[in-house]
Amino acid sequence: MPTVVLPSPLLRHAGGADRIGVGGATARDALKALEDRFPTLRGWVIDERGRLREHVSLFVNSESASLDRPLDESDELYIVHAISGGAPDLDILAATRKGLFVLRGGSTGGFELAARHFPGEVAEFATRDRRSGRYFAGVTHGQFGPRLCWTDDLSAEWRQAEGPLFPEGLDAAVDRIWVIEPGAAEGELWAGVAPAALFHSTDNGESWSLNRALWDHPSRPEWQGGLGGLCLHSICPWPGDPSRLTVAISAAGVWNSDDGGASWAPGIEGFVPRYLPEEVRANTLQHCVHHVERSPVEPNTLYLQFHGGVYRSDDGGRSWLDIGAGLPSDFGFPLVADPHDADRAYVIPLVADVDRVTPDGRITVWETRDRGGSWTGLTEGLPGNAYATVLRQAFCHDGRRPLGLYFGTEQGTVYASNDGGARWMTAAENLPPVLAVRVG
Repeated sequence: MPTVVLPSPLLRHAGGADRIGVGGATARDALKALEDRFPTLRGWVIDERGRLREHVSLFVNSESASLDRPLDESDELYIVHAISGGAPDLDILAATRKGLFVLRGGSTGGFELAARHFPGEVAEFATRDRRSGRYFAGVTHGQFGPRLCWTDDLSAEWRQAEGPLFPEGLDAAVDRIWVIEPGAAEGELWAGVAPAALFHSTDNGESWSLNRALWDHPSRPEWQGGLGGLCLHSICPWPGDPSRLTVAISAAGVWNSDDGGASWAPGIEGFVPRYLPEEVRANTLQHCVHHVERSPVEPNTLYLQFHGGVYRSDDGGRSWLDIGAGLPSDFGFPLVADPHDADRAYVIPLVADVDRVTPDGRITVWETRDRGGSWTGLTEGLPGNAYATVLRQAFCHDGRRPLGLYFGTEQGTVYASNDGGARWMTAAENLPPVLAVRVG
């Protein structure tokens, strides 16, 4: 059914949810169904005459729409403050070595710096849980270490979560928070940290517990860290099924659970770790995975950027096929899987292995529309004389149709596209080195 996307002023009238599936053949029908479900929304969008409020606009996907606009099952109906054109405004969360920068803008008018949080500290990662509207940030202080913070409003104060922390009795401490990922169950989130541990929350991120099955796995003594340390950096829940989960560790490969994290099995069949001597490759767990993404519309399909190789899995992460042919380099860190099309994915290659900048000094986003059978370089609007580095968490999408893509560089520039990468614009420049980019 169509999905209505609410702006922040209306969230309290809808139980805090910003994306609500409703029936309706037209935008008017969908809004009427929304009002029937949440009566206190009546009058906020449509006035007593049955007309849109003067300062409210509707968009279906990325196109301006009237109340009589027909809706398809997959359409997203945005309620936004009236703007002059283009898609609804959004926030880009750019986590940098000198704090978290919030860039606000739309698809046509560019972006401006709206806020900065945690000045002088390393913002390792930041994201927003669309279900609750809550923002999360993993922050590391130079002297006092890492902490996980959250807020329900970017203009309000951040609060510190209870964890992630290792329980007493373990000779371990959290060095860095790499990723926070909403889970499949209500109120559930997962966090990946260094040294290679998975933490779980069931209360919207306010408290966290260690997943002991992965921490205590008998193979852990064989795990070895990459250049960025021994880190759990990718978490891929299975949509609608809390029992199934895939995580990736550098450099200990891919791990799958079918019982909610009670047990784990490696998913490494097909990997070729070219950085190891050929005679030891068959019996190693030293698989340096850089990033993994699952297709939400076809969960058995995952895409993976390796330390030398781009791979696809068709069986939920158990085995992998090399799809890197046709790329100027199959080394890199970031990767995006199209949330609407399981055949489509994007990578940003780097020169392997020591240089780690864009090939030939040209920033290019490479796209496949046939599951890695072929690749097309997307360059319009991107600089041709830029030896840039894009890290594993610094590339993301916004989930819209057409798809918005965003990435940041270690050189402090953030780029945005509102048409699936066909054209790019500079959203911000002269920032500190960008470590992670997510849409808020």
